[in-house]
Amino acid sequence: MKANLKKQVLLFLVVLLIGGLGYGIYYISTLAPVITGYAAKNLASGVFVGNRTQESMEQNDLNFSFIKYNKNTVDFQNKEVISRFLWFSSKAVYVEGFGCTLLRDVDQETIKSRKFPTIEPDTIDASLTPWPAGDLLSDTLPKGINIEILNRALDSAFSNNVGSKGTYAVAVSYKNQLISERYQNGFTSKNRFLSWSMAKSFTNAIAGIMVKKGMLNIDEQVELQGRENTTGITFRNLMNMNSGLEWNEDYGNLSDVTLMLYKEKDMGTFSWTKKPLQKPDSVWYYSSGTTNIACKYIRQKFNSDDEYFKFPYTELFNKTGMRSIVWETDATGTLLGSSYLYASLRDYVRFGLLYLNNGVWFGNRILPENWVNISTTEVKGSNGKYGAFFWLNKSKSYPNVPDDMYFCQGHDGQFIYIIPSLKLVVVRVGFSKKGEFNAQKFLENVVKAVEN
Repeated sequence: MKANLKKQVLLFLVVLLIGGLGYGIYYISTLAPVITGYAAKNLASGVFVGNRTQESMEQNDLNFSFIKYNKNTVDFQNKEVISRFLWFSSKAVYVEGFGCTLLRDVDQETIKSRKFPTIEPDTIDASLTPWPAGDLLSDTLPKGINIEILNRALDSAFSNNVGSKGTYAVAVSYKNQLISERYQNGFTSKNRFLSWSMAKSFTNAIAGIMVKKGMLNIDEQVELQGRENTTGITFRNLMNMNSGLEWNEDYGNLSDVTLMLYKEKDMGTFSWTKKPLQKPDSVWYYSSGTTNIACKYIRQKFNSDDEYFKFPYTELFNKTGMRSIVWETDATGTLLGSSYLYASLRDYVRFGLLYLNNGVWFGNRILPENWVNISTTEVKGSNGKYGAFFWLNKSKSYPNVPDDMYFCQGHDGQFIYIIPSLKLVVVRVGFSKKGEFNAQKFLENVVKAVEN
């Protein structure tokens, strides 16, 4: 009897072990494309777009969770990266103008054969042209700034203590003048920094320019090729993050956003096919998917892809001195407005200045007259936190900063803060996991320097 019981217990344990092992293999196999895709894509872009070293990327941006266990191979001659985790691998390739693309359900030759359209070169010598059109800075500071307080605030951002970890660079513009710019050791003005979700605000700018040109009506219903809009979702709903479409923005596991970024070829269509859970304009929740729907819809507005790819450069970047920007695409060629834009520190400041000055650049109106107001109008249900692809401070999430502040925010601690009442733009880029960088304290310290 006892022997029989022992056999049953042993059999149960064997079945349990096999089942656990099977589940573990299944879980790893579903997670592996995200693990290897994240490493391959971000390493390739960091090296070939951001002008970073492989060592810097692996020590800082890729040194967490399962990501740090990837075996990464960088092919500098062909500008490719392969990342391996256990028996899985992913590959990302670089193409001039397009940056790096993760290969998902598309062959490498298709990606490599893409040709970025020719864009008329900027004839301005930036080194001899005064800021912000160029890079020549004034020798005198504007009145109203306490440089001692400002320096202490910037010192704290680079201390690498808890609350200050992961800063790569910061810049402060006051009264349209760049008054301070700092880089962590190993970073310079020649680096391009990943935007993550700050790219959403650049998508806002492209939409605004299209509205000004009569190419887009933000209150029109969105129709994507291949699927009819049966829910009444408008472009404004996409910008306001209240489309009502199902979405999970949790980066910590297999969620909609990680599946979209690391397993999908066509990110706009993937997001568009999510279930409608609420009526449009009824519930607010953050969704990177809605931005990629917006980007795919924008692409349909152009007669050719050449016109589409040129548009951000000819109508926004070149007109505002943002010469460094590389805006990457998904595997189908749609600009990834949710996540993947690379720019120099100064070009992020220039973007903030465009909005600080109500969409006007040296007397040239880039954005429609009411566009900044539309962008910063509180979305119903967001409790003062969100406008149209911009975060707001009407919620007082930054309690010691003026209510009129609005900002771009990236997943790992990237920020462009715009404070019209103080004529202030503050940019911080880096890589900081949750709790590592205290953005509130940093910005509050900078604000004290212009209030005293």
